[in-house]
Amino acid sequence: MASNNTKYNPPVDIDALKRGDETAFRELFEAYRDRVYNTVLGFVGSEADAEDLTQDVFIEVFRSVARFRGDSKISTWLYRVAVNAALMHIRSRDRKARRARMVDWISFSKNEGRSALQFDHPGIRLENKEKAAVLFNALQKLPENQRTAWTLHKIEDLSYEEISGVMQTTLSSVESLMFRARQNLQKQLNQYYRGND
Repeated sequence: MASNNTKYNPPVDIDALKRGDETAFRELFEAYRDRVYNTVLGFVGSEADAEDLTQDVFIEVFRSVARFRGDSKISTWLYRVAVNAALMHIRSRDRKARRARMVDWISFSKNEGRSALQFDHPGIRLENKEKAAVLFNALQKLPENQRTAWTLHKIEDLSYEEISGVMQTTLSSVESLMFRARQNLQKQLNQYYRGND
């Protein structure tokens, strides 16, 4: 999918969505598909998983739009659904990885077949893929709320105010999360590059 980081939010007919109007859902999907895809890709690092999760997000939106109260913009709500879907996917993947490691340990087999998560974002040029993979793996080690704020700001180009709406927290909390994320990433990247000198 192509990247679409424009800040334009097309008008959405919420009443038509709540009535189950297929044209309204198609328009919503076309308008926000790339942004949802890029958001979840920034979390999961796999194009195939991001494609699946994008579909899941819009299925969830279809099922739950009747409960949308309009307290926030539809784009804010979509980002919230996308972030939640991505984080649930990561938690599930981590649980499976822990179980696999336990099986390996119990059977005394070496874990040679398992490698670090692959990162293959289509917007990253080939010569930068190694650096992107290092950054992505460092991002995975951040606490969830720091990773969420960082991804929404750095990958989706959301303002701190928009992020506070998506994360349902205060502006000062977002500023603090970004500050701590920056510190933690810098520490991890410094350790990585010192270890590879």
